[in-house]
Formats: sequence, C-alpha cells, structure tokens
Amino acid sequence: MSVADEVKGHLLSDRYLIHDVVGRGGVADVCRATDQVLHREVAVKLLRDSADDESARSRFVAEARLLAGLSHPNLVTLYDAGVATARPYLVMELVDGPPLDRILSGGPVGESRVREIAAQLADALAYAHGLGVVHRDVKPANVLCGHDGRARLADFGIARLVGDTVRHTLTGQTIGTAAYLSPEQVRGEDVDSPTDVYSLGLVLLEALTGECAFPGSATESAVARLSRPPEIPDHVDSSLHALLDAMTSLDPTRRPGAIEVSARIGATSNEVARRAEAQTEVLATRPMTSVHAPAASLAEPRSGSTGLVDRAGEAIERAARNAVDRLRGLPGHQQGVLAALLALLAFIVIVGVASNQGSEAPSDLPSDIPPRLEQPLAELHRAVEGG
Repeated sequence: MSVADEVKGHLLSDRYLIHDVVGRGGVADVCRATDQVLHREVAVKLLRDSADDESARSRFVAEARLLAGLSHPNLVTLYDAGVATARPYLVMELVDGPPLDRILSGGPVGESRVREIAAQLADALAYAHGLGVVHRDVKPANVLCGHDGRARLADFGIARLVGDTVRHTLTGQTIGTAAYLSPEQVRGEDVDSPTDVYSLGLVLLEALTGECAFPGSATESAVARLSRPPEIPDHVDSSLHALLDAMTSLDPTRRPGAIEVSARIGATSNEVARRAEAQTEVLATRPMTSVHAPAASLAEPRSGSTGLVDRAGEAIERAARNAVDRLRGLPGHQQGVLAALLALLAFIVIVGVASNQGSEAPSDLPSDIPPRLEQPLAELHRAVEGG
C-alpha cells in the first residue's frame, strides 16, 4: 500500500482532507485534497521517505516555504509544507489539466503549441533563475498543461529540497529523470541554470517529435548524451532548430540563458506576426483597378462585369480591413497562417470575379476557419454572390 493510500480519507495536520491519488512520481505520491481552512481544492505531495532527524525536518519546511515565495503565472504555486508522522509533505496549486507526458503519449503536438510552451516555460525559468533558484528536474511529467491554455512548471526546486533533507535512493530517482538530465548532471558536476535550459530543450524536442531524444536504460541514456547532442529533425523551422541546437549544447557555457530563450521565441513570433500584418494591410490597401485591369487584354468582359468587379473590390477591401483588426487580436503564431489563408481566399475571389466566367462563388466556408475570421471571410464570398 502506498503512502497516499494509507492517508486517504484522513485529515493531514488537522487541515488537509486527503482524497484520491492523481499522480505518482519517483519519490512521492500526489493526491487531490481539500483545504478545510480556506475551503479550496489543492494538491498534496506526500514524500515516501522520511526526514532523517528533527534538523532535517526543520530544514525541509524552511526551504519549502522559501520556494513558496516564487510567484509566476507559469509556475505551480507552492502553498504550504510540513511533516506528518515523520513524512514531509507539500501543498500545491491543483492544476486542471494533464501533464505533458500524458499528452505526448498520444503523439507530438504542433509546432505552434511547442512555441507557446517554450515561451511560457522559458519565462518562468528566467524568473526563478533571476532569484537564484534552479529547478534541476525539468521533464514532461513536471509540465502541467491547464485547460486555460497555460503551461505550468511544477516542483520547482523540489529536487534539491528532497536531496538535501530526505532519505531517498539516488538510483530510484534517476530512473524517472535520466532521459532529461544534462551532461553535467550525469558527470556529477555542479548544477546551475544551464541545466534547466538543456532539459527544457529536450522536453521541447520531444514535444515536436513525440519521441524521447535519449531513450533506453539510465546508463545507455547517460552515455549517449555525453557523446553527442540530440538529433533535431530537418523539418523543424530553421529558427527553432537553431534555438534547440543551442539549448542542448554539451557545453553549458554555450547555452543561452532562459531569458534569451524567451526573447528569441518571442522575437520569432513577433516577426511572424509583423510579416502577417504587413501582408494583410497590403491586401487591404491595394488599388483594386490594378487587380482586374489586365483582364481586358485577355478577354472582352461581359456587359456589366466592370460594375460587378468594382463592387466586389470595395466589399473585399472592407472585409480585408476588418480582418486586419481581427488578426491583431490573435496570438502571433496564428497570425501568419490566417493572413496567408485570407490572402489566398481574396486572390481566388478577385480572379474569379475579374475573369467573370459565369461561375458562382463557393457558398460554404472551410470547416476549420476560426470563429473570429468567419465574418470577414464570409464578406469576401458575399462580395461575389451579392454583386
């Protein structure tokens, strides 16, 4: 029977009512619980091994409360810590959403989502590193993906906390995290912020490919990372490829800091958004006569077609301007895709009206159009259908 099963239904420290187990790790069980004082749902992490002595227990609580001072939207908040029947426990924010490792069991996630996760976690790491706190155990199981779209990094600094104050088996802990250890961790060297950057790089790479970069036993995985960097597929976008390559450098001094990772991800997204907005604004302000004028040299337009083209042009211009405003409200990684879709659809509509071959505009929008762009794209169709 696990520690969590033993205390299920019990009131921990006269405050936390323990419910079902929601996760099991290498050194602890995590349970859903109710804080009877503040009347909220929380997660309680129960460590399986006990603190060696009273001084160790006191140090555990003091350091845990220090970690509880970390406050960032992409960090799981640590509320409280204590020791019950010699076993330390942690009380944390309960995140409504699965861990990344469970998501990746169904395959890789899209590159746009990987960029979102990278930006959020790198920002959280930069914040903590600025306060002198290193995570030491960045892995998919510690990335909780809330249904609100936010990725949160759990157990920040807990690896050191556990190692310093609680009896645990090094082998048992390494088995669960060996695939994401940095080369310096494998060599037993001092660990600092570059370790977190390396591990985050492996996590992002796995999210892109759906496969662990260094599979196999703990020994096989460790030997592999000491001799070579992870393989990054050629199909990965060049800017992201270069960033992952730098993050997973074997030399810690050559890795970018978390704040640089965050900036590079943000710069790439902003550049995509800037290009998308510029392309869409060009479409919205381009004189319509330049689009349909060449058609006269190809074929004589039917009677009344010029008026139809002019009216379509005016409607398309209005729709495009509307779309520009809507695109500005979307996340940067979506703007490029949607701008390209809008430009392509507008081009098809304009050419179809200009050639005036008697064909009708399609009456149905594609099924995967985002709701926010349904109206402006529908206006493009009505520009043709309504004459």
